[in-house]
Amino acid sequence: MAKGVNKVFLLGNVGKDPEIRSTAGGTTVASLSLATAERAKDQQGNWQDKTEWHNLVAFNRTAEIIRDYVKKGTQIFVEGKIQTRSWDDKDSGQKKYRTEIIVNEMSLLGGGAGRGESTGGGGGYSRSNTSSFDQRPSAPAEDFADQGITDDDIPF
Repeated sequence: MAKGVNKVFLLGNVGKDPEIRSTAGGTTVASLSLATAERAKDQQGNWQDKTEWHNLVAFNRTAEIIRDYVKKGTQIFVEGKIQTRSWDDKDSGQKKYRTEIIVNEMSLLGGGAGRGESTGGGGGYSRSNTSSFDQRPSAPAEDFADQGITDDDIPF
């Protein structure tokens, strides 16, 4: 059988404060929901936002980072894989399913303030940071002047 690929990239905002727990073996586990949004025109030509909710699970060091720095509204970029697990419901005996994204890598974006730090009332969401993956301070234009880059070098 051919090898398959199971890889997911998501950029969105955390829907509520993450739930943190530890397994009997001492592994830290973080569970959180992530909202992604896309915009499309409806039949009348009006723009409509469609939000999709994703269940994320992170383990070990990534879960600890989530515990310390992520809260409702924080914008994050994650790389992971899709996993569906099943179990028998204790009350009804029915088989239940849950599809989750197992987080392998995560980047904090747009207002990843830790617990107890003020984010300016934005719930961890900072409008000025939503359009860029690079959260380093911008370098002044004169830092690039000695590199010989001209307007002709820009492809657009």
